[in-house]
Amino acid sequence: MTGALTLVLSVQDWLNLLFHYLMLSLLSVGGAVSTVPDMHRFLVEQQHWLTDAQFNASIALAQASPGPNLLFVALLGWNVGLNAGGWLTGLLGVLLSLAGILIPSTVLTYAAAQWGHRNRDLRAVRAFKQGMAPIVVALLMATSWILASANGSSLQDWPLWLVTVAAALIVWRTKTHLLWLLGAGALLGWHGLV
Repeated sequence: MTGALTLVLSVQDWLNLLFHYLMLSLLSVGGAVSTVPDMHRFLVEQQHWLTDAQFNASIALAQASPGPNLLFVALLGWNVGLNAGGWLTGLLGVLLSLAGILIPSTVLTYAAAQWGHRNRDLRAVRAFKQGMAPIVVALLMATSWILASANGSSLQDWPLWLVTVAAALIVWRTKTHLLWLLGAGALLGWHGLV
């Protein structure tokens, strides 16, 4: 990363990093990426623990890498730690930032799922689940449409649409594992059929 800083962080500073991410975890309704502006405000503008270049490079590198979208949080923590002394403090930064962003939302999700399961016979819980099902299906269909049409495909690409509809029907009506469908799609693409 470019433009490294030299920091001296106290125990209170490390706790502030942890507590800030604990708070952001409960605000990250749209995923951790939705809290990037506040991360920038805290890490770059308020605390001056990272430079703009380090912040931007951390997000760009993590988004370009395979794996969970959350990798940028680990890189931000890593860079704070590197600026504070080296790879051991870098690991501390990774640990604190990931623990902070993961623990509250995970505990809340687990508790809500357990509560929903225990109270699944309540009318309000059933209504909520029934109301959310079509929304989730519609969001998945919208995502599929956007991904399928992202490369400029049109109705002229009928084999692609046929495979898409067939895969959707197979998933809906059978218990075929998705990896088999992904493998079949890869083979069709490899042979130039879609």
